[in-house]
Amino acid sequence: MKVLVLGGNGFIGSHVVDHLLAAGHKVRVFDRSPEHYRKPLKHVEYRLGSFDDTFQVAEALQGMDAVCHLINTTVPGTSNLDPVADVESNLISTLELLEQMRKKKLYRILYLSSGGTVYGNPESSPISESHPLNPISSYGIVKMAIEKYLYMYQQLYGLQPVILRPANPYGPRQGHAGVQGLIGTLLGKVLADEALEIWGDGSVVRDYIHVSDLARLCVGALESKVCGVFNGGSGVGHSINEIVSLICETTGEQLKTNYLEGRAFDVKEVVLDISRAKETFGWQPEISLADGIRDQLQWLKAL
Repeated sequence: MKVLVLGGNGFIGSHVVDHLLAAGHKVRVFDRSPEHYRKPLKHVEYRLGSFDDTFQVAEALQGMDAVCHLINTTVPGTSNLDPVADVESNLISTLELLEQMRKKKLYRILYLSSGGTVYGNPESSPISESHPLNPISSYGIVKMAIEKYLYMYQQLYGLQPVILRPANPYGPRQGHAGVQGLIGTLLGKVLADEALEIWGDGSVVRDYIHVSDLARLCVGALESKVCGVFNGGSGVGHSINEIVSLICETTGEQLKTNYLEGRAFDVKEVVLDISRAKETFGWQPEISLADGIRDQLQWLKAL
């Protein structure tokens, strides 16, 4: 299968590319910049461009059998600052992509949504795919809107979308500058001997999934003929304070922690029910949180 990976030079995308290659697929990457942490791979075709450039995206789609849509230009912490830009750069650009796919009769697409933002504050836990969608950030609202448009294109034009709602991914090649990714950010602070800054009292609970486990799920879902929505996480929740304690145990360091005022858009608890993905794709997470943190720490030390 010839697969176009939109955002294939990013954190998650680079791991999806690795797993696609290992499964024997041909890969073309479309991204705005090269990978930050390694050189281009020999067996991958790279095309650099902007997601909002319809012509460049149309060219990248040519000759492909399937699309992995992993691009997002914002993060939950920044999306509310400019919701108009969030809509323009993500929702509108994705609609342009779907139109190009329709014209080229290209039907199979995997879209990486968000298990951490589309549900909002949960009414029950763990959260299943049938839980009401009540996002409280522009990031989550746009993700939800894209999901709905994918469903519309499925009903009207025969698109074959499979949508994953991942928990919080972490692991090697994740940025650690504090914009997104708690575990990477905290480990980066430890190695730099800097104080950790925690939004709120540290009680916020999240579901964390190692990026390799997520990438395996992406490839398995894309290879299947299944359409629909699936959560992808570990199925286990950990508070920020628990993560800090685990990092202390892993590094043997006593961490300085500064607690800041909580943010209104931070959902209090997100733990995903992953039984549907397990049953449908024969998949399950394999890397424990403790092993995953050690893996990411070793990668950071090697930089």
